[in-house]
Amino acid sequence: MLDWSKISTVLLDMDGTILDLHFDNHFWLHHLPKRYSELHGVSLENAKKTLLSHYTKVAGTIDWYCLDYWAQQTQLSITDLKREIQHLIQLRSDAHDFLVALKSSGRDIVLVTNAHPDSLSLKIERTSLDKYFDTLYSTHEFGVTKESQILWQRLQAKHGFALESTLFVDDSLVILDSAKKYGIAHILAVANPDSKKEDNAFNDYPSITDYGVLLAEINNSKWRS
Repeated sequence: MLDWSKISTVLLDMDGTILDLHFDNHFWLHHLPKRYSELHGVSLENAKKTLLSHYTKVAGTIDWYCLDYWAQQTQLSITDLKREIQHLIQLRSDAHDFLVALKSSGRDIVLVTNAHPDSLSLKIERTSLDKYFDTLYSTHEFGVTKESQILWQRLQAKHGFALESTLFVDDSLVILDSAKKYGIAHILAVANPDSKKEDNAFNDYPSITDYGVLLAEINNSKWRS
């Protein structure tokens, strides 16, 4: 599936790739609409329609991932609302062993998430996911998202990874396509980002539903820089 002998840097998405996407899906599709309907005195159905329409308009942009933007648009504290259901934030069941194996292999392990810094902080608080990584980046630091080629340019300028020896792992086809377009040589898709939903199909990239299938190869391919 992957030639680990050629991979020195691993760029990993967070939500759906390392963390179960169920928290985020539940928050944006159910919890926020519920609180929005209560505050603004509209039906839950209308709240969902209003928010879904707004999500579509800004999808893929920095606003879509910005908690400050949504606080302004909804008149609600998004961070406080996320804390109301923070018990749903959790690592994927297969993530711990995968991340430990990667770290032990001597490779450079980097988190690259579109999540707002406040969301990243909450998830670190709940899961201690930072202990698995050498470096963590929120794309808000760069002013653009992974959907944009500008992000990859700015990230590479700052972090200095080599395209030919970098693996990128994500659950979004649009983002995977963006990474491939930029020239990242090794791409892996996560087909089951949300533990409560059916698997997604990827035709253009190798995909996994359980990182366990990669452990033997990772453990047998220590990287020596």
